[in-house]
Formats: sequence, C-alpha cells, structure tokens
Amino acid sequence: MTLTIILALCAFLMTLLGTRLTILALRKKQVPLTPMQIQQGQRQPAPSGGGVAVVMAIIICSLVGDVDYGIVLSLFLLSALSLMDDLIGLPSPLRVLVQVLCVLIALGVVSTPAFGLGFPLWVDKAIVVVLWVWLINVFHFMDGIDGITPTQMICIGMGLCVLTVIDGTFPAPLSTYSLVLFAAGCGFMWWNWFPAKIRLGEVGTVPIGFFVGYLLLLAINSGYAYAAAILPAYYLSDATITMISRAYKGKKMWGRHSGYYYREAVKQGQRHDAVTRCVFGINLLLILLATFSVIDPELSPFLVGLAYMAVFMVLGFFAHTTHSPPHEPL
Repeated sequence: MTLTIILALCAFLMTLLGTRLTILALRKKQVPLTPMQIQQGQRQPAPSGGGVAVVMAIIICSLVGDVDYGIVLSLFLLSALSLMDDLIGLPSPLRVLVQVLCVLIALGVVSTPAFGLGFPLWVDKAIVVVLWVWLINVFHFMDGIDGITPTQMICIGMGLCVLTVIDGTFPAPLSTYSLVLFAAGCGFMWWNWFPAKIRLGEVGTVPIGFFVGYLLLLAINSGYAYAAAILPAYYLSDATITMISRAYKGKKMWGRHSGYYYREAVKQGQRHDAVTRCVFGINLLLILLATFSVIDPELSPFLVGLAYMAVFMVLGFFAHTTHSPPHEPL
C-alpha cells in the first residue's frame, strides 16, 4: 500500500512540475498577438503538447509499479507517432494501423478472454481491438475544452481504485495503475483548468486513451465488466452518438470537430469550466453506479442502463441549454 501511495504522489508531482517546464519551453515558440488582435479581444491560445509530461509520468510510475514492458512499448510508440503527426502530419490509415499494432502488443499481455460469452478467442480479441482503438480515438477527438480530459482521467482512475477497495483487493496492479492515472490527471488539471495554460495535444490524448483502455481491460478480467462499461460512459456516448449522427447527415465522421454535445453547450454560451463541472458531476454518478455494480452484481445490467440514460440526459441538456449573452467558444 505504501508503494502505491508513493507512486501516486510521484505521478502527481512529476506531471505538475513537468507540465510547468513544458509551458515555459513552449511559450518561447508562441507568436505574440498583434495590437489589432488584442484590440479585437483575441487571447493567446494555450500551447499544445503538455501530454509529454503526463505520459512520461505514467510510464515511469507504472514501470516502478511493475507494469508489463509491452504496455510501455505501446505507450512509447503511440507517443512517438502522435508527436510526428503534430510536427509533419501523418495519414489517418497509418495512425490507425499503429494503434492496432499497439493494441495487439498489449493483448499479448492480457491473454484471457475479455467477455467470456463463449466466443472463439480470436473473435473475442477482434472485438477488444475494435473497441480499444475506438476508445483511443475517442480520447483524442473529445479533448476540446479546458479540463475535460483530465476530468475523465481523474474520475476513471478514482472509480477503478474504489472498486478494488470495495472488493477488498486493494492494493493490486489495477488499483496501483488507476491511482497513477488519477494522480497524473490531478497534476495536469492544475494547468489545464479554465482558462487553460496548456493543452494535452495528440501526444497526450492518444497514449492516455490507450492506457485507459488497458485499465478497463484489467478491470474486466478482474470481474468488473459492468463497472468497466459504466465508467467511460460519458466520453463513449458523446463521441459515438455524434459520429452516428454526422454519418446520418452525410457529414464527415472522423476527426476532431465542433459537433460534440459538450461543444454545443460552449457554442451556445456556456463557459468551459461550467461544462466541465457538469461532466465531472455525471462522472461522479457513474462512479457511484459502478460501485453498486460490485456491491450487488445482480443489479449490474440495470445499473448499466441507468448510467447511459443519465448520460443521455446530460447530452440532451448540452444540446438545448442556452446562456445569455452568448459568446464564442474560447
């Protein structure tokens, strides 16, 4: 238990201080605003690339926590790929191919079936690969306002750790890595809260999405399958429903855009911090429902349905809420 707490504290401090150093390094590369831009009310956009410190903190602390080298290799590959994409731009098929490769490497670490529904092992793994790659891209697409992705890191990490405490298995690898994710999210939130001083960038969102997928797979293999379906419900629902809706309307599905529900709330006048607080609130409810799914497994299917119903209500609120006077999203 002592090692787990120390690793969490180290992840927090490494992220907090490393992000500060990243801000100082990136600030020198920013182009100052012209007097005309300042007069028009424009502000200097937050630099992107803060995910470098977050991912390095997760990798180092997870290594000390005895994570498998395959997971570390995958995190390094995704970080390097994302950094190259930020610098020179890479075609989407190549990025997806490398993501699939990293997921396959990780699946060599977790060899047992994830779902246990009687599928052949290759079918089970194929389903996991598709869902895991989608989760990676969900984290990348959804990082569009201040504080929202650190909120997901904090809530999913805290939720998974609470499950192990309730079940009496704390400390365990799942709880250790979950606390590392939680602490890294807290450290980055200090700089990413509205108004953000730095953003994660693809170099952060893609590896973080991969690491969250690994933790959820560990949770499934630890007997927390329903909880693993509940905890990421907000990000999955917003991104998936938006993609389906855009496909129905004949619009571009893939990539980052302003069509997500939380972005609609911002476009209609809500401040970044108000929307992020609302996301944090629904995530606290998801943690509570995930906890009850462990306490009373017979209620688990009902709790999963309740969780997604609550998320859909929040999405509806984001789609129709207004604020006066409206302002453009920052």
